[in-house]
Amino acid sequence: MVSGNRAGGSALHPVMNDFFGFTSYHILMTITGGALLLSLWLPVRLFPRPPAGSALLMLAGLLAALVFPGATAFLDPSENPKIWEITTEIVVIVVLFATGLRIDDPGSLRTWRSTIGLLAITMPLTIAAVAFLGVWLAGLTLAGALVLGAVLAPTDPVLAGDVQIGPPLEGREHPVRFTLTTEAGLNDGLAFPFVYLAIHVAMAPEGGWLLDWALLDVLYRIVVGAVIGAGIGWIVARLLFSGMENKRLADAGPGSLALGAVLLGYGASELVEGYGFIAAFVAGFVCRRGEAEHRIHRKLHDFSDSIEQAATAILLVLLGSLMPLLWSELDWRHSLIGFGLLLVIRPLAGWLGLLGSGLKGGARWLTAFYGVRGIGSVYYLAYASGHIEFANDRALWALVVHVIFASTVIHGLTARSAVRRILPE
Repeated sequence: MVSGNRAGGSALHPVMNDFFGFTSYHILMTITGGALLLSLWLPVRLFPRPPAGSALLMLAGLLAALVFPGATAFLDPSENPKIWEITTEIVVIVVLFATGLRIDDPGSLRTWRSTIGLLAITMPLTIAAVAFLGVWLAGLTLAGALVLGAVLAPTDPVLAGDVQIGPPLEGREHPVRFTLTTEAGLNDGLAFPFVYLAIHVAMAPEGGWLLDWALLDVLYRIVVGAVIGAGIGWIVARLLFSGMENKRLADAGPGSLALGAVLLGYGASELVEGYGFIAAFVAGFVCRRGEAEHRIHRKLHDFSDSIEQAATAILLVLLGSLMPLLWSELDWRHSLIGFGLLLVIRPLAGWLGLLGSGLKGGARWLTAFYGVRGIGSVYYLAYASGHIEFANDRALWALVVHVIFASTVIHGLTARSAVRRILPE
């Protein structure tokens, strides 16, 4: 006689007991894959001109999270910010390198006048305005408000493709596109001093750190990032274009070389306390100067771009899936800050930053308005969360995710038509 447990029916083999066990990880993987396919395929079937793909990806993630509410709980950024810091960091540095590669003609100092205005005037004004609203309207601490301003100030190189210059050798380097591309390439790194400023305020509100901040977090880190990035870009260009055997290497289109340059430049810069984001952009920019008309630059860009598109799409789905977790933290004050940033603060600060730039009329307003917010903001908030304990951490995350989604809708749905109407082909 074979003994067994008859309670509730016949016993299953121990392995079979777990055979149909559903884990959050595999549910999330299924959700992400399905959301990606639907959000990329459905618009092509339903609309003659596809709408903003970024907003649809986030919306797909939101809907999936509503159907499977427990699947994304472990991604809660207030509980696990390190996940978001690492994943967004990798995407941003790859995109920054590819952004540097796009620039066909660096022009003269006059060409960069608009970019300098957006970096030196528009970004600090935006940080100050958002921080003021954070303290006055949302009741944030000064440190929390400064972090919010620094997080939301940079424009994003990941989601702003419609208003930036095209791939290498494609041309279309209208001053507006050039300005928005170079701004997005540099301000991800230049926002970092303000994140460190917030960390100093939080850790030592009594002061005494201003000189250290100015010398180390502003001057030293920026210069080191730029120098190391330039060195890595020069080395990669030499590897590609010096000698017959290296010509063959260039013709082969080694995408792994681009990835190696990104990781080496970023890692080396961070090891000596420089800004790796600046190093990644400068490395791509300097690498492009080596035989600037060679087709290998297009191959390097396309390789980086393929990584960017896949990783960004996944991140946007996952960001969308966070919205049901966080939207209980939102209220009218957060919405006012978010829409105020996108519709009032950035356009006005951008307009002021472009005084004397040579851009006029519609081109000037186009440049001022299209400060797309995106993946870089997630990285900065995740990084800051690892260094500061915010009293209202979830509210900050909710506001940042809300602003990114609003930006993908407002900017994504209007960019192509606005560019087509204002800029010559």
